[in-house]
Amino acid sequence: MSRSPFRSSTEIAVALALASALVGACSGDTCGPTSAAVDGLTLAGTGVDVTYTSLVASGNNDCPETGAPVGVVSLTIAGAQKGGSFPITFCVPRPDRLGDAPVALGSAVQIVDLTADLGGGCTLSKATTGAITGTASVTGLCSAGEDPAGFALTIDGVVPMKRTCASGTDVLMLALSGTIAVAGPP
Repeated sequence: MSRSPFRSSTEIAVALALASALVGACSGDTCGPTSAAVDGLTLAGTGVDVTYTSLVASGNNDCPETGAPVGVVSLTIAGAQKGGSFPITFCVPRPDRLGDAPVALGSAVQIVDLTADLGGGCTLSKATTGAITGTASVTGLCSAGEDPAGFALTIDGVVPMKRTCASGTDVLMLALSGTIAVAGPP
């Protein structure tokens, strides 16, 4: 008797259970940011020292990748400058690819919005010219960033930033670096 070319309902159930377990898998041993600070990300260089805080992740599907597997929802990570309201926003098209191994900052972890108030009438915003370089990695990530425990995000990169002051504008290459706690969705 030859084997049927169709999968049995038991084989399908086992495959679905395995896929579900993999999607819920964590990077590292536990979910959550462990000891990462809520204000552990800085933008610094050339007279600039800005800290970002209160990052929160949410599966909003704001930057889906064409051809991503069914069920993969892009992840938005948003926060603000410490002591202010100037936003920082990342979008991760494929959170299923995040883990302890670094991925490219600027593509695998996109910088959507990066702004700051420098005081004295000067502000910063991500420049439209110049290349973003560096890496991003996570620890404690579970359920592709959708776990309420959150995770820790480590950034080590350089970002072109447009400084605007009353005296004019210029572009600075600033270091965006640190490890920050990212809260999961409520």
